[in-house]
Amino acid sequence: MPDHNLSDQDLRVAVLGVGLMGADHVARIGSRISGARVAVVNDYVTEKAEQLAATIPGCRAIADPLEAIADPAVDAVVLATPGPTHEKQLLACLEHRKPVLCEKPLTTDIDTSLEVVRREAELGTRLIQVGFMRRFDDEYAHLKALIDGGELGAPLLLHCVHRNPAVPDHFDSVMTVRDSLVHEVDVTRFLLDDEITSVQIVKPQPNSLAREGLFDPQIAILETAGGRHVDVELFVTTGVAYEVRTELVAEKGSAMIGLDVGLVRKGAPGVWGGTITPSFKERFGRAYDTEIQRWVDAVRRGAETGNYVDGPTAWDGYAATAVCEAGVQALQSGQPVAVTMVDRASIPGA
Repeated sequence: MPDHNLSDQDLRVAVLGVGLMGADHVARIGSRISGARVAVVNDYVTEKAEQLAATIPGCRAIADPLEAIADPAVDAVVLATPGPTHEKQLLACLEHRKPVLCEKPLTTDIDTSLEVVRREAELGTRLIQVGFMRRFDDEYAHLKALIDGGELGAPLLLHCVHRNPAVPDHFDSVMTVRDSLVHEVDVTRFLLDDEITSVQIVKPQPNSLAREGLFDPQIAILETAGGRHVDVELFVTTGVAYEVRTELVAEKGSAMIGLDVGLVRKGAPGVWGGTITPSFKERFGRAYDTEIQRWVDAVRRGAETGNYVDGPTAWDGYAATAVCEAGVQALQSGQPVAVTMVDRASIPGA
Protein backbone atom coordinates (compact mmCIF):
# COMPACT_ATOMS: atom_id res chain seq x y z
CA MET A 1 0.00 0.00 0.00
CA PRO A 2 1.25 3.54 -0.61
CA ASP A 3 3.88 4.37 1.98
CA HIS A 4 3.46 8.13 1.87
CA ASN A 5 0.60 10.59 2.39
CA LEU A 6 -1.37 10.95 -0.82
CA SER A 7 -3.58 13.78 0.37
CA ASP A 8 -1.29 16.34 -1.24
CA GLN A 9 0.71 14.19 -3.67
CA ASP A 10 -0.07 12.45 -6.92
CA LEU A 11 -0.51 8.69 -6.93
CA ARG A 12 2.59 7.19 -8.58
CA VAL A 13 1.36 4.56 -11.04
CA ALA A 14 3.25 1.81 -12.83
CA VAL A 15 1.65 0.72 -16.10
CA LEU A 16 2.68 -2.80 -17.05
CA GLY A 17 2.14 -3.58 -20.71
CA VAL A 18 2.07 -0.60 -23.05
CA GLY A 19 0.44 -2.07 -26.12
CA LEU A 20 -2.88 -0.73 -27.42
CA MET A 21 -4.70 -0.80 -24.06
CA GLY A 22 -1.75 0.08 -21.81
CA ALA A 23 -0.57 2.97 -23.97
CA ASP A 24 -4.12 4.30 -23.97
CA HIS A 25 -4.13 4.22 -20.16
CA VAL A 26 -0.76 5.99 -20.05
CA ALA A 27 -2.13 8.79 -22.25
CA ARG A 28 -5.33 8.90 -20.19
CA ILE A 29 -3.53 9.25 -16.85
CA GLY A 30 -1.25 11.88 -18.30
CA SER A 31 -3.97 14.07 -19.77
CA ARG A 32 -7.41 13.39 -18.28
CA ILE A 33 -6.97 11.93 -14.79
CA SER A 34 -6.38 14.06 -11.71
CA GLY A 35 -4.40 12.97 -8.67
CA ALA A 36 -2.11 10.52 -10.44
CA ARG A 37 0.91 10.37 -12.72
CA VAL A 38 2.68 7.59 -14.59
CA ALA A 39 5.95 6.97 -12.75
CA VAL A 40 7.00 3.66 -14.33
CA VAL A 41 6.23 1.82 -17.55
CA ASN A 42 7.07 -1.76 -18.47
CA ASP A 43 6.66 -3.93 -21.53
CA TYR A 44 8.11 -7.19 -22.78
CA VAL A 45 9.40 -5.10 -25.70
CA THR A 46 11.89 -3.09 -23.67
CA GLU A 47 12.55 -0.53 -26.38
CA LYS A 48 8.86 0.32 -26.58
CA ALA A 49 8.70 1.05 -22.85
CA GLU A 50 11.91 3.10 -22.95
CA GLN A 51 10.68 5.20 -25.85
CA LEU A 52 7.39 5.88 -24.11
CA ALA A 53 9.04 6.71 -20.78
CA ALA A 54 11.23 9.27 -22.52
CA THR A 55 8.11 11.24 -23.48
CA ILE A 56 6.73 11.44 -19.90
CA PRO A 57 8.34 13.78 -17.35
CA GLY A 58 9.65 11.88 -14.32
CA CYS A 59 8.83 8.47 -15.77
CA ARG A 60 11.19 5.47 -15.87
CA ALA A 61 11.14 2.21 -17.82
CA ILE A 62 11.80 -0.92 -15.75
CA ALA A 63 12.41 -4.09 -17.74
CA ASP A 64 11.27 -6.64 -15.14
CA PRO A 65 7.53 -6.35 -14.32
CA LEU A 66 8.01 -7.80 -10.83
CA GLU A 67 10.73 -5.24 -10.11
CA ALA A 68 8.39 -2.51 -11.33
CA ILE A 69 5.72 -3.70 -8.88
CA ALA A 70 8.19 -3.84 -5.98
CA ASP A 71 9.76 -0.45 -6.71
CA PRO A 72 9.33 1.81 -3.64
CA ALA A 73 8.52 4.77 -5.91
CA VAL A 74 5.38 2.98 -7.16
CA ASP A 75 2.14 3.37 -5.20
CA ALA A 76 -0.25 1.47 -7.48
CA VAL A 77 -0.22 -0.65 -10.61
CA VAL A 78 -2.21 -0.92 -13.84
CA LEU A 79 -1.91 -4.35 -15.46
CA ALA A 80 -2.42 -4.31 -19.23
CA THR A 81 -0.15 -7.29 -19.80
CA PRO A 82 -1.16 -10.58 -21.50
CA GLY A 83 -3.54 -12.70 -19.44
CA PRO A 84 -1.12 -15.60 -18.84
CA THR A 85 1.20 -13.23 -16.92
CA HIS A 86 -1.47 -11.91 -14.56
CA GLU A 87 -1.26 -14.54 -11.84
CA LYS A 88 2.37 -13.86 -10.88
CA GLN A 89 1.94 -10.11 -11.26
CA LEU A 90 -1.21 -9.99 -9.14
CA LEU A 91 0.37 -12.12 -6.42
CA ALA A 92 3.35 -9.75 -6.43
CA CYS A 93 1.00 -6.79 -6.03
CA LEU A 94 -0.59 -8.52 -3.04
CA GLU A 95 2.80 -9.39 -1.56
CA HIS A 96 3.89 -5.75 -1.74
CA ARG A 97 0.44 -4.45 -0.75
CA LYS A 98 0.13 -2.48 -3.99
CA PRO A 99 -3.40 -1.61 -5.21
CA VAL A 100 -3.85 -2.82 -8.78
CA LEU A 101 -6.28 -2.28 -11.64
CA CYS A 102 -6.10 -5.46 -13.72
CA GLU A 103 -7.48 -5.55 -17.24
CA LYS A 104 -9.48 -8.70 -17.89
CA PRO A 105 -8.95 -11.57 -17.48
CA LEU A 106 -8.08 -11.78 -13.80
CA THR A 107 -6.15 -14.91 -14.77
CA THR A 108 -6.61 -17.42 -17.57
CA ASP A 109 -7.97 -20.36 -15.57
CA ILE A 110 -10.32 -21.04 -12.68
CA ASP A 111 -7.77 -22.43 -10.22
CA THR A 112 -5.36 -19.51 -10.40
CA SER A 113 -8.20 -16.97 -10.30
CA LEU A 114 -9.54 -18.61 -7.16
CA GLU A 115 -6.06 -18.61 -5.60
CA VAL A 116 -5.78 -14.86 -6.24
CA VAL A 117 -9.18 -14.34 -4.58
CA ARG A 118 -8.12 -16.40 -1.56
CA ARG A 119 -4.77 -14.64 -1.19
CA GLU A 120 -6.38 -11.21 -1.29
CA ALA A 121 -9.06 -12.26 1.21
CA GLU A 122 -6.33 -13.40 3.62
CA LEU A 123 -4.98 -9.83 3.67
CA GLY A 124 -8.33 -8.48 4.84
CA THR A 125 -8.07 -5.57 2.40
CA ARG A 126 -9.36 -5.27 -1.15
CA LEU A 127 -6.49 -4.30 -3.42
CA ILE A 128 -7.55 -5.76 -6.78
CA GLN A 129 -9.98 -4.10 -9.18
CA VAL A 130 -10.77 -5.77 -12.51
CA GLY A 131 -11.15 -3.66 -15.64
CA PHE A 132 -14.72 -4.34 -16.70
CA MET A 133 -15.22 -0.81 -17.97
CA ARG A 134 -18.85 -1.17 -19.05
CA ARG A 135 -19.96 -0.77 -15.45
CA PHE A 136 -18.70 2.82 -15.73
CA ASP A 137 -20.51 3.61 -18.99
CA ASP A 138 -23.36 6.11 -18.59
CA GLU A 139 -25.86 3.97 -20.51
CA TYR A 140 -25.15 0.82 -18.52
CA ALA A 141 -25.32 2.83 -15.29
CA HIS A 142 -28.74 4.20 -16.32
CA LEU A 143 -30.01 0.73 -17.19
CA LYS A 144 -28.76 -0.61 -13.86
CA ALA A 145 -30.55 2.22 -12.02
CA LEU A 146 -33.75 1.49 -13.95
CA ILE A 147 -33.62 -2.18 -12.98
CA ASP A 148 -32.81 -1.48 -9.33
CA GLY A 149 -35.53 1.18 -9.13
CA GLY A 150 -38.19 -1.41 -9.98
CA GLU A 151 -40.10 0.79 -12.43
CA LEU A 152 -40.26 -2.01 -15.01
CA GLY A 153 -40.84 -4.78 -12.51
CA ALA A 154 -38.64 -7.85 -12.28
CA PRO A 155 -36.10 -8.34 -15.11
CA LEU A 156 -36.80 -11.47 -17.15
CA LEU A 157 -34.53 -11.48 -20.20
CA LEU A 158 -31.45 -9.79 -21.62
CA HIS A 159 -30.76 -9.72 -25.37
CA CYS A 160 -27.17 -8.67 -26.11
CA VAL A 161 -25.20 -7.92 -29.27
CA HIS A 162 -21.40 -7.74 -29.43
CA ARG A 163 -20.01 -7.01 -32.92
CA ASN A 164 -16.51 -6.10 -34.05
CA PRO A 165 -15.57 -4.93 -37.55
CA ALA A 166 -12.53 -7.23 -37.56
CA VAL A 167 -10.12 -9.13 -35.33
CA PRO A 168 -6.41 -10.00 -35.66
CA ASP A 169 -5.37 -13.11 -37.59
CA HIS A 170 -4.49 -14.96 -34.37
CA PHE A 171 -8.03 -14.47 -32.99
CA ASP A 172 -9.75 -17.87 -32.80
CA SER A 173 -13.15 -19.22 -31.77
CA VAL A 174 -12.10 -19.71 -28.15
CA MET A 175 -11.02 -16.07 -27.95
CA THR A 176 -14.54 -15.06 -28.95
CA VAL A 177 -15.63 -16.60 -25.66
CA ARG A 178 -12.73 -15.48 -23.49
CA ASP A 179 -12.25 -11.97 -24.91
CA SER A 180 -15.70 -10.95 -26.20
CA LEU A 181 -18.34 -12.92 -24.31
CA VAL A 182 -16.53 -12.15 -21.04
CA HIS A 183 -17.86 -8.58 -21.17
CA GLU A 184 -21.46 -9.76 -21.52
CA VAL A 185 -20.84 -12.18 -18.66
CA ASP A 186 -19.90 -9.30 -16.39
CA VAL A 187 -22.72 -7.12 -17.73
CA THR A 188 -25.20 -9.89 -16.89
CA ARG A 189 -23.90 -10.27 -13.34
CA PHE A 190 -23.80 -6.48 -12.88
CA LEU A 191 -27.27 -5.70 -14.22
CA LEU A 192 -29.13 -8.68 -12.73
CA ASP A 193 -27.09 -9.16 -9.54
CA ASP A 194 -27.36 -12.88 -10.25
CA GLU A 195 -24.75 -15.58 -10.84
CA ILE A 196 -24.64 -17.42 -14.17
CA THR A 197 -25.13 -21.16 -13.74
CA SER A 198 -24.94 -22.55 -17.28
CA VAL A 199 -23.66 -21.66 -20.75
CA GLN A 200 -24.48 -22.97 -24.20
CA ILE A 201 -22.76 -21.87 -27.42
CA VAL A 202 -24.64 -22.22 -30.72
CA LYS A 203 -22.62 -22.07 -33.94
CA PRO A 204 -24.74 -20.80 -36.88
CA GLN A 205 -23.54 -20.87 -40.47
CA PRO A 206 -20.14 -19.13 -40.38
CA ASN A 207 -19.41 -15.86 -42.10
CA SER A 208 -17.82 -16.71 -45.46
CA LEU A 209 -15.66 -13.60 -45.13
CA ALA A 210 -14.15 -14.75 -41.82
CA ARG A 211 -10.80 -16.52 -41.61
CA GLU A 212 -11.08 -20.25 -42.25
CA GLY A 213 -11.64 -22.17 -39.02
CA LEU A 214 -13.13 -19.24 -37.10
CA PHE A 215 -16.65 -19.99 -35.91
CA ASP A 216 -18.23 -16.59 -36.41
CA PRO A 217 -20.88 -15.62 -35.47
CA GLN A 218 -21.63 -17.46 -32.25
CA ILE A 219 -24.74 -17.32 -30.08
CA ALA A 220 -24.26 -17.70 -26.31
CA ILE A 221 -27.20 -18.68 -24.13
CA LEU A 222 -26.76 -18.02 -20.42
CA GLU A 223 -28.99 -19.09 -17.55
CA THR A 224 -28.77 -17.53 -14.10
CA ALA A 225 -29.37 -18.87 -10.61
CA GLY A 226 -32.59 -16.84 -10.50
CA GLY A 227 -33.91 -18.43 -13.70
CA ARG A 228 -33.25 -15.49 -16.03
CA HIS A 229 -32.37 -16.03 -19.68
CA VAL A 230 -29.64 -14.10 -21.50
CA ASP A 231 -28.76 -14.53 -25.17
CA VAL A 232 -25.71 -12.94 -26.77
CA GLU A 233 -24.89 -12.55 -30.46
CA LEU A 234 -21.11 -12.56 -30.86
CA PHE A 235 -20.01 -11.51 -34.36
CA VAL A 236 -16.41 -10.33 -34.59
CA THR A 237 -15.90 -10.07 -38.38
CA THR A 238 -18.80 -7.88 -39.50
CA GLY A 239 -16.63 -5.58 -41.58
CA VAL A 240 -18.86 -2.70 -40.47
CA ALA A 241 -18.08 -1.09 -37.10
CA TYR A 242 -18.10 -1.70 -33.34
CA GLU A 243 -21.62 -2.37 -32.05
CA VAL A 244 -22.56 -3.24 -28.48
CA ARG A 245 -26.24 -3.32 -27.49
CA THR A 246 -28.23 -4.63 -24.55
CA GLU A 247 -32.00 -4.95 -24.35
CA LEU A 248 -33.75 -5.61 -21.05
CA VAL A 249 -37.15 -7.29 -21.10
CA ALA A 250 -38.96 -6.98 -17.77
CA GLU A 251 -42.43 -7.60 -16.36
CA LYS A 252 -43.73 -4.11 -17.18
CA GLY A 253 -41.74 -3.08 -20.22
CA SER A 254 -38.37 -3.10 -21.91
CA ALA A 255 -35.36 -0.84 -22.39
CA MET A 256 -32.42 -0.82 -24.78
CA ILE A 257 -28.98 0.80 -24.74
CA GLY A 258 -26.23 1.04 -27.34
CA LEU A 259 -28.23 2.44 -30.24
CA ASP A 260 -25.78 5.28 -31.01
CA VAL A 261 -28.69 7.70 -31.22
CA GLY A 262 -26.61 10.77 -30.43
CA LEU A 263 -26.77 11.52 -34.18
CA VAL A 264 -29.68 10.33 -36.28
CA ARG A 265 -29.98 11.42 -39.90
CA LYS A 266 -32.41 11.00 -42.77
CA GLY A 267 -31.63 11.39 -46.43
CA ALA A 268 -32.06 10.13 -49.96
CA PRO A 269 -32.50 7.52 -51.16
CA GLY A 270 -34.61 6.49 -48.18
CA VAL A 271 -31.75 6.41 -45.70
CA TRP A 272 -32.43 6.73 -41.99
CA GLY A 273 -29.69 6.18 -39.47
CA GLY A 274 -26.76 7.37 -37.43
CA THR A 275 -23.03 6.90 -37.09
CA ILE A 276 -21.68 3.70 -35.51
CA THR A 277 -18.52 3.98 -33.44
CA PRO A 278 -15.52 2.46 -35.25
CA SER A 279 -13.90 0.78 -32.22
CA PHE A 280 -14.12 0.15 -28.49
CA LYS A 281 -11.91 3.17 -27.77
CA GLU A 282 -14.54 5.57 -29.11
CA ARG A 283 -17.57 3.70 -27.73
CA PHE A 284 -16.21 3.31 -24.22
CA GLY A 285 -13.59 6.07 -24.02
CA ARG A 286 -15.54 8.04 -21.45
CA ALA A 287 -16.19 4.87 -19.44
CA TYR A 288 -12.45 4.19 -19.29
CA ASP A 289 -11.86 7.75 -18.08
CA THR A 290 -14.46 7.34 -15.34
CA GLU A 291 -13.13 3.92 -14.37
CA ILE A 292 -9.53 5.10 -13.96
CA GLN A 293 -10.49 8.31 -12.14
CA ARG A 294 -12.66 6.45 -9.65
CA TRP A 295 -9.93 3.87 -9.10
CA VAL A 296 -7.34 6.58 -8.48
CA ASP A 297 -9.67 8.31 -6.03
CA ALA A 298 -10.32 5.02 -4.21
CA VAL A 299 -6.61 4.29 -3.87
CA ARG A 300 -5.87 7.81 -2.63
CA ARG A 301 -8.42 7.48 0.17
CA GLY A 302 -7.68 3.80 0.81
CA ALA A 303 -5.52 4.40 3.88
CA GLU A 304 -8.55 5.91 5.59
CA THR A 305 -11.22 3.54 4.30
CA GLY A 306 -9.25 0.30 4.18
CA ASN A 307 -10.61 -0.29 0.66
CA TYR A 308 -8.60 0.45 -2.47
CA VAL A 309 -11.28 -0.59 -4.97
CA ASP A 310 -14.26 1.19 -6.54
CA GLY A 311 -15.59 -1.27 -9.07
CA PRO A 312 -15.43 -4.95 -10.06
CA THR A 313 -13.50 -7.03 -7.53
CA ALA A 314 -11.25 -10.07 -7.73
CA TRP A 315 -14.35 -12.19 -7.10
CA ASP A 316 -16.00 -10.67 -10.18
CA GLY A 317 -12.90 -11.59 -12.16
CA TYR A 318 -13.01 -15.15 -10.83
CA ALA A 319 -16.71 -15.49 -11.64
CA ALA A 320 -16.16 -14.30 -15.21
CA THR A 321 -13.28 -16.74 -15.66
CA ALA A 322 -15.45 -19.62 -14.39
CA VAL A 323 -18.29 -18.78 -16.78
CA CYS A 324 -15.94 -18.41 -19.75
CA GLU A 325 -14.30 -21.75 -18.94
CA ALA A 326 -17.75 -23.36 -19.11
CA GLY A 327 -18.29 -21.41 -22.35
CA VAL A 328 -15.17 -22.89 -23.92
CA GLN A 329 -16.38 -26.38 -23.02
CA ALA A 330 -19.80 -25.55 -24.46
CA LEU A 331 -18.19 -24.30 -27.69
CA GLN A 332 -16.58 -27.69 -28.10
CA SER A 333 -19.57 -29.82 -27.09
CA GLY A 334 -22.49 -27.80 -28.43
CA GLN A 335 -24.37 -28.63 -25.24
CA PRO A 336 -25.21 -26.54 -22.16
CA VAL A 337 -22.40 -26.71 -19.60
CA ALA A 338 -22.85 -26.02 -15.91
CA VAL A 339 -20.65 -23.31 -14.37
CA THR A 340 -18.54 -24.61 -11.50
CA MET A 341 -17.74 -22.08 -8.77
CA VAL A 342 -17.04 -22.25 -5.05
CA ASP A 343 -19.53 -20.76 -2.63
CA ARG A 344 -18.52 -17.15 -2.04
CA ALA A 345 -19.47 -17.46 1.62
CA SER A 346 -16.68 -20.04 2.01
CA ILE A 347 -14.08 -17.29 1.50
CA PRO A 348 -14.61 -14.59 4.14
CA GLY A 349 -13.76 -11.19 2.70
CA ALA A 350 -14.05 -12.26 -0.96
